[in-house]
Amino acid sequence: MLNKFQFFQTNKQQTQTQNSIELLKNDAREICNSLMQNKLSHLGIGSNYTYDTTEAINELGLDRELVEQLVDDYVAQVIKAITQFDEYLDKLQESKDNAIELDYTLFRELAHKNLGVARNLRIRDAEKLLYELMKEDNLEYLLTCLEALKVCAIKLRPRCAYDTLKLIEVKNSLT
Repeated sequence: MLNKFQFFQTNKQQTQTQNSIELLKNDAREICNSLMQNKLSHLGIGSNYTYDTTEAINELGLDRELVEQLVDDYVAQVIKAITQFDEYLDKLQESKDNAIELDYTLFRELAHKNLGVARNLRIRDAEKLLYELMKEDNLEYLLTCLEALKVCAIKLRPRCAYDTLKLIEVKNSLT
């Protein structure tokens, strides 16, 4: 009987995780569509943009499995980088509030690092958003682009994004 209980408990946890991933994916899709149709419509990223690994596979000469793994790594990297971006934006806002010259160096270096990966993998929506993060100075606009980058990453690989967010949550609870 105990084994059955553990089995059902595992299935229940898996079902809850699947439901959470679906909710995350649906929320990301809604936010992404809204941003791409409104505040970021000038970027020309259609709300129906879907990443296809074929271009990266053909141009890089890598097999599909490796490209899929690299995309998962990219999603985890972006989700983790969002925290750093937020910290840099907070510092920029603080400088602005205190009438101190804004230094975008760290913010733009992080955007450049992530842009390189997005370009290599031919992830077009991320390329455009990261390029905006590298060149724009308007803090509100940068925040909007960051939100879009995050939801686009979630939309790209919901399971990987969910796992990364949960890992961050666990790490934060330990500190």
